[in-house]
Amino acid sequence: MNKKIRFFQSINFKIAIVFILLLMITLEIIGAYFVKQLEEQNIETFKQQVQTPVYVNNQLSSQLLKSDATAADKAIANILTDLDNSADIRVVDSKGVVRGTSDVNDQRIIGQKTTDDNVKNVLYNNRSYETLSYDEKTHASYYVSIVPLVNPNSDSNSSVVGVIYVRANMQSVYRNINNITLIFLTASLVAALFSSIIAVVISRAITRPIDEMKKQAIRMSRGDYSGQVRVYGQDELGQLAIAVNNLSVRVEEAQEASEAERRRLDSVLSHMTDGVISSDRRGNVMIINEAAAELLNLDADQVIGQSLLKLLKVDDQYTIRDLLKKQSELMLDFSVPGHSLILHVEFSLIQRETGFISGIVCVLHDVTEQQKNERERRQFVSNVSHELRTPLTSMHSYLEALEDGAWKDPDVAPNFLHVTQEETERMIRMINDLLSLSRMDSGTAKIEMELVNINELFNYILDRFDMMIKSDSPSGQENNRTASKPRKQYKIKREITKQDLWVEIDTDKFMEVIDNIINNAIKYSPDGGTITCRLLETNNHVILSISDQGLGIPKKALSHVFDRFYRVDKARSRAQGGTGLGLAISKEVIEKLNGRIWVDSKEGKGSTFYISLPYQGTYEEDDLWDEN
Repeated sequence: MNKKIRFFQSINFKIAIVFILLLMITLEIIGAYFVKQLEEQNIETFKQQVQTPVYVNNQLSSQLLKSDATAADKAIANILTDLDNSADIRVVDSKGVVRGTSDVNDQRIIGQKTTDDNVKNVLYNNRSYETLSYDEKTHASYYVSIVPLVNPNSDSNSSVVGVIYVRANMQSVYRNINNITLIFLTASLVAALFSSIIAVVISRAITRPIDEMKKQAIRMSRGDYSGQVRVYGQDELGQLAIAVNNLSVRVEEAQEASEAERRRLDSVLSHMTDGVISSDRRGNVMIINEAAAELLNLDADQVIGQSLLKLLKVDDQYTIRDLLKKQSELMLDFSVPGHSLILHVEFSLIQRETGFISGIVCVLHDVTEQQKNERERRQFVSNVSHELRTPLTSMHSYLEALEDGAWKDPDVAPNFLHVTQEETERMIRMINDLLSLSRMDSGTAKIEMELVNINELFNYILDRFDMMIKSDSPSGQENNRTASKPRKQYKIKREITKQDLWVEIDTDKFMEVIDNIINNAIKYSPDGGTITCRLLETNNHVILSISDQGLGIPKKALSHVFDRFYRVDKARSRAQGGTGLGLAISKEVIEKLNGRIWVDSKEGKGSTFYISLPYQGTYEEDDLWDEN
């Protein structure tokens, strides 16, 4: 909608006011200079009028040199009386005593010492002094001149015999200047009035074709290119009107081509899986496709015109100039609690054939999964290297000691060989665990599912640990996973349902998981502690739990206990021969069995590991037998 322009907002008013202001500024500058020069000339003329002639000064000097002070004072008074001067004139001798004054009403000051510091300074320095002063009492300006009087019979100018003090009222000077200034201001106002009328007429003649071109531009902005601007003449405005008419035709053609191109571009962008953002050369967003809006969790319509740097959250690190000159790609982390998002951002410049950069295109690739896999791979390689280096270093040290002659010592050699064997077994366990994890990751691990009464299986596993308590010897160990030599006393408490619960699992792998959890409970429980094992049934799951009375797990470590090579207490875990892979394998196995494993713990109060397996309810007895 075309908003009506008020007169004070129109270009007519602006041209007129500019013309008037230029005229007024010119007049004021000329007037200021003229008044200043006039003021200086009037003041200079006034000074010459009130200053005493040189011959008068010589006469006064001669009188001050006479020894007869009374006769000299009378002569000075006569000289001052004869002067045709409206100023207040005083004669002061070299001792600072007033010897004469032109003011007949103030003759009492004759014979008194002057209190004017300026008079004293002139007597002392032998230099003339003059100034313009303002009297607050009379509200008048005065010209003050103090001229030293020297001995006319002396060749040296340093023999000061007194001073002549002149004080004149300058009211008449400033009155004349003010009158001239008032006349000048009146003339300036009259000139401004006539120039205003002329400026308005001229501005209307100039702005009429401009107004028509404005109306045509408004029609073009609405999509109407049919109108034509009237050409009033062949001057610059006439040529501009012709150019606007030609522009109207060209814009209509370009608009049609641009609209077709925009539709094609929108179609391409909307079907792209990568995010695309386009900005102008100042970094303001012009185009954003749906994929980019979804990745950045933004409303595509609301971000148009906003800063690209702020959308990417890099405005505190880079400027648009940095992106234009240096950066071709960035890796940005938009992760929030509960949702990870890492974007690989590539920038390319939008350049014209002349090389002018008109904007930036930003392409967003979601590389969250690739980064996660890469990070896990690097962490895994680092952990494996670290875990293998520890036993290898230990073995290398003991073997070097044996090579240096320790094998001859019957007390030391068996111990060294035993440690070497333990470290070798530890590496074998670790490699076997790594192979198991590798097979699970690649999907080549064989899962042999069978229907098992988990009640009996759980009791069977616990019976084995009870036997180990009774034997308390290495002979009670059945495999490497169960082979933790019981070096402390503990008690296994059972809270197991009496009901038969048939669950489809891989028996060997499930036993491996339970062995690992109970071994950990034994390792981290105090001597004489109790390990509580529970088994219960819900509507569609079987829940197993194993609780210990150990040190517990810090809250911040609970989410990492199933990570590969993660240890809450690294030094203690290595000392007890752990590989850091047992719980990771347990988690992979339980998930392969379509179950879930988690842990609940409080520091100082022990830990409880839970295993949930899907349970289909009670089976008929015939269903437990193989039909074959």
